[in-house]
Amino acid sequence: MKKILDLITEVTEEAFEKAGYDAKYARVTVSNRPDLCEYQCNGAMAAKKEYKKAPIQIAQDIVAQMQDSAVFEKAEAVMPGFINLTLKKEYVTEYMKQMAADADLAVEKAEDPQTIMIDYGGPNVAKPLHVGHLRSAIIGESIKRMGRRLGHKVIGDVHLGDWGLQMGLIITELALRKPELPYFDESFTGEYPEEAPFTISELEEIYPTASGKTKCAKDASEEEIAAAAAYKEQALKATADLQNGRRGYRALWQHIINVSVSDLKKNYRRLDVDFDLWNGESDAQPYIAPMVQKMKEDGYAYEDQGALIVDVKEEKDQKEVPPCMILKSDGAALYTTTDLATIVERMQDYHPDEILYVVDKRQEMHFIQTFRCARKTGIVDENTKLTFLGFGTMNGKDGKPFKTREGGVMRLENLIKDINEEMFRKIVENRSVKDKEAEHTAEMVGLSAIKYGDLSNQASKDYIFDVDRFTSFEGNTGPYILYTIVRIKSILSRYAEQGGNAAEAEMIDAASDAEKKLMLHLSRYNEIMAGAFVEKAPHKICAYIYELSNNFNSFYHETRILAEENKEQQASWIALLDLTRRVLEDAIAVLGFAAPERM
Repeated sequence: MKKILDLITEVTEEAFEKAGYDAKYARVTVSNRPDLCEYQCNGAMAAKKEYKKAPIQIAQDIVAQMQDSAVFEKAEAVMPGFINLTLKKEYVTEYMKQMAADADLAVEKAEDPQTIMIDYGGPNVAKPLHVGHLRSAIIGESIKRMGRRLGHKVIGDVHLGDWGLQMGLIITELALRKPELPYFDESFTGEYPEEAPFTISELEEIYPTASGKTKCAKDASEEEIAAAAAYKEQALKATADLQNGRRGYRALWQHIINVSVSDLKKNYRRLDVDFDLWNGESDAQPYIAPMVQKMKEDGYAYEDQGALIVDVKEEKDQKEVPPCMILKSDGAALYTTTDLATIVERMQDYHPDEILYVVDKRQEMHFIQTFRCARKTGIVDENTKLTFLGFGTMNGKDGKPFKTREGGVMRLENLIKDINEEMFRKIVENRSVKDKEAEHTAEMVGLSAIKYGDLSNQASKDYIFDVDRFTSFEGNTGPYILYTIVRIKSILSRYAEQGGNAAEAEMIDAASDAEKKLMLHLSRYNEIMAGAFVEKAPHKICAYIYELSNNFNSFYHETRILAEENKEQQASWIALLDLTRRVLEDAIAVLGFAAPERM
């Protein structure tokens, strides 16, 4: 089903051509002065140079061709040359009927579906998820769902940090604590235990303890400095042994992965975030050696002070872009190496049209280097897009990165718990939901508070995570959107109790300005969804449903729907309410949350 803006533009193009002007000037936009008109065309202003006429004269010529239009109730030429357009109620109503009859709510599927890989999440194994992981998960998940809603094949990859020094640190610390385990006996040839020798809680304590042993205070003694250096050397050796295939370490590493991933999946499920692939840096390792060899053979990679690098600077650069380091002087791989090898793997296995990275914006230079190196060395072809979506920081009310009251980094599960408890308190105070339902409802509303609170901000911007504001039932918040949906569900339920059937209800022309305004906003849903995905901008969907909720509530407060005696009029309003509910629920599903039946 075509966008209403495209349909209006087609009619306007016809008027331009009939008046003797090029249709390329006929683009229509939503009016920036809704007090004057609903849509506008500024093409006469742009056409004045080509036709050497005053814009107002061109506009008058075009408006003259629109006077008997089946689409426009009013078309006016306004100084200095604007064309103001107002749609006929019956035209808008007919569009609403078609939209309601469409299972996709008029959202068009892509004519040329793409295969898109989204790299988001990026947690490290053996470490708990904290608030710093929130934005990548929420933004990446919403973009994935937007793409699928539009018919693209979108593959989400968590891209675990599972192969670096932290593995060697955990192995070293375990060897000190439990040297009797068979994993540390190089002569052991039997089967290793199926059960891990640690729980997730123990694992999450082991890593920071091990990491701490490699660091020293400023006033540390020589003995302490030597001990820290020796411990780090052991960890580096353990890391190398693991990566070189030492059997016991590989078995222990697999336990670390299994225990960590199980816990990560549980916490991501609480955010309603789901990944298609649970690949990590380790999966890219087999691709590194042949990739490096090819870079050397093709003359792209060369040694500089012992390190292997690829130059990626370009003449147009406004700031310095350092060479892309592929291997350190000791032959060790870096994040860049792993990321490039991962692209090799993805191109080979999935042949994506685009690879999108949803990552902290402070990593922009890393991805500039990585993308340029991938293109220069032929890892990706010119038809494959590499996209970096850098997100800003989630800050507390003090404007600094969000912390616990004690000043530490807050675990994600604790943030979710705090939000749910606040929502539970508000729901119980409202006495709107029975006790047994209140906890589940609080979780649903809490998730909307977290996700909408994040997504309603432009991804690249830093924002303040304000628990009090985000959990409010008023204003631009997730709970307000859900409250609007629940209000609509309540009206539909009471209509059914009175013997009405919303499925059989049919819309008639709008009876008020508020009703027409609601219809017009609904008609833009397909345009908003398509545009938000192209721009990778979930905040545009948030802005749309916030305005839609406001328009509905304005209409609701001035319309006595269930008390209406004219059954045809009442049924029309019910049909409009049901369509509004469907659009809101579809939009929040794309954003990654759902509405309860009651609040």
